[in-house]
Amino acid sequence: MSEDWRTGLVDRLRGLVRSADPDVVEDVKWRKPSNPDGVPAFSCDGLLCTVETYQDKVKVTMARGASLPDPAGLFNASLDAGTRRAIDLRQDDELDEQAFVALVREAIDLNRA
Repeated sequence: MSEDWRTGLVDRLRGLVRSADPDVVEDVKWRKPSNPDGVPAFSCDGLLCTVETYQDKVKVTMARGASLPDPAGLFNASLDAGTRRAIDLRQDDELDEQAFVALVREAIDLNRA
């Protein structure tokens, strides 16, 4: 991953996800020649989300997002998917950090239910 706005955003998202609960674990999945850094995947009593980097955006995919309340309207991608939902963040997008952490906590609660 090159040092650019995406790297800083991934680091910020990583901190937010991990701040949601002390039991959140980060793994790296799907390493391949075209993506040697792999994809950060976060779990807590089951998969919570992945954070993928694309040329024009960073995508946070919530594994069970379709089952999560989203009162702040963070989800803006994969809205028709049966199970997952995603948040696409482009360079100048603002993220409601408090709402994002609340969404991660909802995902944790769902995994623990």
